[in-house]
Order: sequence, then C-alpha cells, then structure tokens
Amino acid sequence: MIKKMFLGLALGFFAVSCSNDDDAAVALSNLNVNLNGLENLGSDFVYEGWIIVNGNPVSTGTFTVNDSGTLSRTSFAINSDQLAAATTFVLSIEPAVDPDPAPAPTKLLAGDFSGNTAAVGLGPVTSSGNFDAASGAFFLRTPTDEMPGAGNNGNDQYGVWFGNPGMPPTASLNLPPLADGWKYEGWVVVDGTGPITTGTFTTFGTADESNGFSGAENNAGPPIPGEDFFLNAPDGFTFPLDVRGRTVVISVEPSPDNSPAPFLLKPLVGTAGNDTAPATHDLNLNASSFPTGTIVR
Repeated sequence: MIKKMFLGLALGFFAVSCSNDDDAAVALSNLNVNLNGLENLGSDFVYEGWIIVNGNPVSTGTFTVNDSGTLSRTSFAINSDQLAAATTFVLSIEPAVDPDPAPAPTKLLAGDFSGNTAAVGLGPVTSSGNFDAASGAFFLRTPTDEMPGAGNNGNDQYGVWFGNPGMPPTASLNLPPLADGWKYEGWVVVDGTGPITTGTFTTFGTADESNGFSGAENNAGPPIPGEDFFLNAPDGFTFPLDVRGRTVVISVEPSPDNSPAPFLLKPLVGTAGNDTAPATHDLNLNASSFPTGTIVR
C-alpha cells in the first residue's frame, strides 16, 4: 500500500513539473537587422540593439562589424510578446566587456516601428534638430605663434580655425547640439599619412579641448575650435603642416571614443584653398557618411 501511495505521489509530482515547464516556455520571434554604413569598432566595443517596450529598453543582442561593413549577426531571437509590443528600435555602442545592463549614452540610430518595420536614423545623436541643414566655414591663420599684440608673422598656411576671421573671430558652424555621449572633432587629412585632429568640442564659440600642436607664444588661441600645427608632430607627420589644398573634416565622435581615427559620422567636409585669412573656405554637408537601414520584426 505504501509503495502504491509513493508511486502515485511521484507520478503526480512529475505531471505538475511537466505542466510548469510547458507554462515557462517562452515563444520567440526573429528580429532582422538590415543596416548599411556601420564600421568596425575594434576589439573593445560592440553594437547593441534595443527595443523599447512599455517605455523600457530590452536588449536584442550584440554584434560586431568587420572592415568591409558586414555585420556578424543580422537575426536575433526575441521574446514574441515583447517584440510585438515594442514601439522603437535603438542601436547603441557598448563596451565589449560591459558590467552595466542599461544602454550606454552613445546611442547611434533609432526608429519607431510602423507595422513590422522601423526605418532608423541619427535622431539619438543630437539633443535637438538634425544634420539636414549642416554647414560652416573655416579659415587659415596661425594666431598661436604670435606674441599678444604683435602683427601677423606671415605663416598662416599652418593653421585651421572653424569660424569667421576677426578680432576676435566668431563662430561659423551650423550644426545641431549633440546628445550626451557624443562630441564634434575637427580633422585635416594629409594624403599618404592620414587624418590629424584639431581637437574635440561641443560648442562653437569657445576654444576646443586640445591645443597640443599649437605654438608656444599664444598657446590658448582664439575662442573658436581649431589648431595650429607647429609642435609635437605625431609619428609620420611633418610640422609645420601646410593646410592649403587639404581636406578638412568635422566628425561626430563617441565619448568615450573607440579609436584615435575619425568615426564614421562626418557631417561636414571641405577643401582648404590657397588663400589665408581673411578668406574663408566652405564646409558642406556630407550625408553619404551617415548609416541607414531598416529593422523588421
């Protein structure tokens, strides 16, 4: 009798366990990521997708991109109920070893779902506005190797400043303010060597965050972003650096930055002519550098 009772209890427990397992099973659906224009982030960072469900971010998984722009994964199995309830897709840049389960401030792309598709754009990069009307100008001048109050010493081809020349120069960049996690950075491209930075900045009417290459006579420079190229030349570069005829770029960089090279977002590009200040040279919208794509659930 006791054996029969024990056997009955065991079978009952097994039946309840199986029922609970069935209830715990989660239905999954695929989220397909179709993105173009992303770049290799190196070994320390990855891309991570998120869906917004009832106002909260839910990770869809991480992926990397190789030097050819190919994603390591394009399909992700997601909780079906959460995926159906998602209103928005967001793509962020995250540390490869990430102790924080929340999204990083460096959110690159986002788009609201319309039916089963979300077309993504650069909305998370700016705190307001977009890059549609981006424009600007720069001039060639070397104020940092002149003693305060001294006249122009005639070597203005060795510096680039983002603004309109004057006493003092004024801001000229028409760019949207950036969201947390992003900074602007200026560059001069030297053929055969690569780009060299002029410094990072988030405002346009104050000095940027770097003057490591500027002259020693007036190192602070004017109240706009820019740089003179006289001191501390990096390996491969020769100073003073003649900026004339070279490509000049404004990029948007993640902060913290994943690389000393320019990030993929380069909203403004121009070419330095032969004329130094008071002449200015235009920076034009470079929308071809912006990643695009759709997310399908």
